[in-house]
Amino acid sequence: MSYYFAKKLDLDFEQAIQRVTEALKAEGFGIISTIDVQDTLKKKIDVDFRPYRILGACNPRLAYEALSIEDKVGTMLPCNVVVQAMDDGTTEVAAIDPVASMQAIANPRLEATAGGVRDKLKKVVDSL
Repeated sequence: MSYYFAKKLDLDFEQAIQRVTEALKAEGFGIISTIDVQDTLKKKIDVDFRPYRILGACNPRLAYEALSIEDKVGTMLPCNVVVQAMDDGTTEVAAIDPVASMQAIANPRLEATAGGVRDKLKKVVDSL
């Protein structure tokens, strides 16, 4: 089982960020954190890296549902979506598959919730 869904886009990096943000919003997700990996690596260890951002996406209703079922599931939240510039001029978007990431938790109710999140994230990636 793959742990992510991915798609390459014929968009520049900033356009891809905008498109992903809009697609997530359409599925009830907001971006609650952004990690600029390129900037962080430059500042912390002085290396050059391609444009790469990790967007922490959260659907509040589904997060509440998951936390109500399993209080430690917060260690796996938010759902990360990666946007990275590729050498061929495209931009790749990859989103976590929450079903794969939560396999270690033996809770059928949580599996059902994770399945709903997976369906929404897959729809986001497919819509790009």
